Amino acid sequence: MRFGRDMLNIREILYENPVIMAIKDGKDLRECLKEEYIDNKVVFVLFGNIETIPTIVKKLKNKDKIVFVHENLVEGLSSSHYSPNFIKKYTDADGIITTRAQNIYEARRLGLSTVFRFFILDSLSYESIKETIKSTSADLFEVLPGIMPQIIGEIASWSQVPLIAGGLIRDKADAMGAIGAGAIGVSSSNTKIWKM
Repeated sequence: MRFGRDMLNIREILYENPVIMAIKDGKDLRECLKEEYIDNKVVFVLFGNIETIPTIVKKLKNKDKIVFVHENLVEGLSSSHYSPNFIKKYTDADGIITTRAQNIYEARRLGLSTVFRFFILDSLSYESIKETIKSTSADLFEVLPGIMPQIIGEIASWSQVPLIAGGLIRDKADAMGAIGAGAIGVSSSNTKIWKM
């Protein structure tokens, strides 16, 4: 399955299973490849380096996963504006996750789907994110921490772009709070959440 820029009905995919498996190491990779996670279609890759990332993505694609690589967390790509080009040329990833707005444009130009990840730490960062969302053409936005249902609800009320909640999602109540507030999915590295 090639995900691509059209986002292949991401809303429908996440409606069926709103849990995104975020993997941060080889142990998580091995876990998410197990048959018990066959219904979990979306994976966020939060580790690797320029040598290992093609293999990591290939293993996930062989299990028919939709794969987004967090370019900021791949060693050797973390500070490069060439990251989307590398991911497109050397992997079969469906998209990127980034905290750099300028890389969104390049990734979309290359036909990659995009997730713009942002952290809300205080009222100043909340206000600045409003402008960023309006000016960034990402396919999805990921709000961290994801345990702020009121803030997620506010953003979902004025954003035309679907939201994902990530970070500090520890149990079903956290996940349901984020989804109930307007997130279309939650990303978590907690394997207990993957089984929801």
